[in-house]
Amino acid sequence: MSTPDVRTTTHELKTSDGARIAGVLHTVGNGRGAVVSIMHPRQDVTHHPLIPALLAAGISVWTQGSRSVNNDIALVHEQTLLDVAAGQTFVAKRDFGTTITLGHSGGATLYAFYQEQALTPPAERHAASPSGVPVDLPGATMPVPDLTIFLAPHPGQGVLLERLIDPSVTDESDPLSVDPALDPFDPANGFREPPEQARYSPEFVERYREGQQARVRRIDAVALAHVDAQQAAGDDQGSRRAADTVPVIPVYRTDADLRSVDLSIDPNDRLYGSLFGRRPHRGNYRLPGFARVVTPASWLSTWSANHSRANFVRNAAGVVTPTLLIELTGDQACFPADARAMHTALAATDRTHVRVAGQHFGQAIEPGAPTGIELAAEQIRKWLADRV
Repeated sequence: MSTPDVRTTTHELKTSDGARIAGVLHTVGNGRGAVVSIMHPRQDVTHHPLIPALLAAGISVWTQGSRSVNNDIALVHEQTLLDVAAGQTFVAKRDFGTTITLGHSGGATLYAFYQEQALTPPAERHAASPSGVPVDLPGATMPVPDLTIFLAPHPGQGVLLERLIDPSVTDESDPLSVDPALDPFDPANGFREPPEQARYSPEFVERYREGQQARVRRIDAVALAHVDAQQAAGDDQGSRRAADTVPVIPVYRTDADLRSVDLSIDPNDRLYGSLFGRRPHRGNYRLPGFARVVTPASWLSTWSANHSRANFVRNAAGVVTPTLLIELTGDQACFPADARAMHTALAATDRTHVRVAGQHFGQAIEPGAPTGIELAAEQIRKWLADRV
């Protein structure tokens, strides 16, 4: 969908630390109305399904990438904040009437983290990532948007991965290693082949989650050991090579959230299956999944629940602009308790939490029903009508 008064232009921006990022600007009319910025730390949002509805409502749209689009291996969230800053500076200089950030899924935590840092006194902002990568957030220009929208926000990629990671892996170098007592897809633990649902006991669920936390801590230790070894390297040629070498960490089996196959745990309107497919018991062993290959820097900054600063509930304490949080009732990454906690954590005094039927990426829950994107667009139009 497009209208005759929309002009589309492409742009390459340079961040304050010299990285190059690309974006697309859809300008409605004279470009003096509202503009919505859409971004995700690791996905291309150029064709986000909300764009046509926003343009039809007379709202300009800026979509941009990060330096790590489709590349988990090097995703450092603190650097990505500089990518956001470049985009928000670009938008601010074009004199739109109202600036709005819209974060969908992981884009929600990214924008929450950005706003928290943007409103922190520059001298108190993070100057390095958790692994020690220098990031000059104290010296960055970080414009704050006028309004904020979060669509299907999940609690942060590290928190989310801790829910998805398979704790039955006993050897990180062997993708088939398994502790039967923690195997989520073993009938002895409650799994049933679809179309039947699994039924896990509360005791197994508790033990499983403890195992997930323990596995994340083990990978944390591997990442930190690599960081320490690089920092300890000296100046002779052999040590320089050791310091320059960036090790990679394979992370096997990251599609194993019990809630994907036992819908009685944290119930909502979700369908059987995960973010990656309808058969997690098979997909868990295949290529799709979060954080499959990472560097120590990206693991600690993005994927570790213990070290990543990109944590929605913590970051929300720095979100003060008027905020709309849209929960999708069939979400497989944000559950009702998550949405309530995220909404409660927002520092904004003007904050609205609405629930619409839809799956995490905006599909309809039932064939023929309105999509989550359509219902979310309606809520966004209503909310903006009172504020723009």
